[in-house]
Amino acid sequence: MQLNGLTTNRAARAAIILAVLALAMLPAAPASAHPIGNGAGGFAAGFLHPLSGLDHLLAMVSVGIWGVELGAPALWLLPIAFPLVMAVGGALGFLGVLLPGGELLVALSVLVLGACVVYGRRVPLAVALAVVGVFAFAHGHAHGTELPEAADPLAFTIGFVGATGLLHVTGIGIGLLGRFPNGALAIRACGVLIALTGCYFVYSHAGV
Repeated sequence: MQLNGLTTNRAARAAIILAVLALAMLPAAPASAHPIGNGAGGFAAGFLHPLSGLDHLLAMVSVGIWGVELGAPALWLLPIAFPLVMAVGGALGFLGVLLPGGELLVALSVLVLGACVVYGRRVPLAVALAVVGVFAFAHGHAHGTELPEAADPLAFTIGFVGATGLLHVTGIGIGLLGRFPNGALAIRACGVLIALTGCYFVYSHAGV
């Protein structure tokens, strides 16, 4: 019994530490599209690209955590729907289709998805898919506008989508901590910190 309590406390601390470390990265990772550089961009660059922006990283992890909180079928539908819709947004961004307020939507995604993690209660699947879909489109569009700079747009996209999937899986792993007695509290703490980070991103883009 004492061993279970020790494991639970360590799991809770691990989740909180992860969120705190994410906040510590704020000065080095502003909420914006992340230029890939002239002539750069293959599979490796695409794979590393989502990890270079805290906005994308936190949103993807939040989708995984929220999916666990909602349970099946959202647990697997949300991480599947996000990359698919993101690809559509990316294609339109690549083609030069404008999305007014797209970067603000990306910033809002961190705030809203963090708040969803804090709320932690079931919502209709259609609502969850709609929320994820809107933000997936915005994230995809933001990064799709960068693809013309890539040396190999297809390889870059495959790497980017693959890394996004792994971030979802990471979020699912964190969400599973909620099954421990004190894990739910740790998950809520993560959600609060993610939402606060989203507030910072929104504040930055609102130009207040």
